[in-house]
Amino acid sequence: MPGAPDELVLDRFAVTHVERTLPGGRGRSVLAGDLVLSPDREPGTQRWLSPIQARLASELDNEAGRRPLRLALPVPARDGEWVVQGWGATRFEPRARPCHDLALMRAAGHLLHARLAVAVPARPEALSAAPRNRWDRAEALAFGDPAALPEPAGWLRGHVAHAATVPGGLGPDQLVHRDLAGNVLLDGAGSALVIDLSPAWRPVLWAEAICVLDAVLWHGADRDVLADWRGGRERLAMLRAVAFRVLSDEPVAIEAYRAVVAELGAA
Repeated sequence: MPGAPDELVLDRFAVTHVERTLPGGRGRSVLAGDLVLSPDREPGTQRWLSPIQARLASELDNEAGRRPLRLALPVPARDGEWVVQGWGATRFEPRARPCHDLALMRAAGHLLHARLAVAVPARPEALSAAPRNRWDRAEALAFGDPAALPEPAGWLRGHVAHAATVPGGLGPDQLVHRDLAGNVLLDGAGSALVIDLSPAWRPVLWAEAICVLDAVLWHGADRDVLADWRGGRERLAMLRAVAFRVLSDEPVAIEAYRAVVAELGAA
């Protein structure tokens, strides 16, 4: 299996073999024993994020009554580290299935971000560090000077600059999941289960705009939802979401993103 974890990774996570590839994680996550092993995890990020995620996942699972939201539970390796050769682990949910219902994904995002705001009231020092990967770099550029947007996002400069004149900005920054669409499952009881937490310290509205953008382009959501993002703060959030995706996607479907901006209409 190309790109599969080697014997050292399996040993550290106390599993014997890889059973199969799983959906999500760009098709590279695998099932091994009762764990989901996912590649491209950064040790520095997971050292601060995984303990927070584990505590919140446990809190959500132990709340009384029906659980509207659950969070994937990270599992450390036998040496206490959260990442081994770039692989991280979460507990496998055998009855979970993908969710492509945009309304449910947005509702899960609202609940998750409300809980994250309480769990992480101040910006983690690690999120103030220099960008570690192409998504971090794209995020920084999307929130930078619109006139400095590099190619292939140069065509967005005027759109973002005009939208950025709206007073009030996008709201306060907090810990958000910047890749929610495609990372919400439904567990066996029908509860939303959020996986693959991709952290950013940005406004919730921007994270929601990314979710809507991705759902429309890649998960079959009705394009009519874009009507809610044609003006004010919502338009700015969506344009910054488009800039983020254009600068981070490899390869990038430029015409698909141009079509979204065209559907936003004139400012």
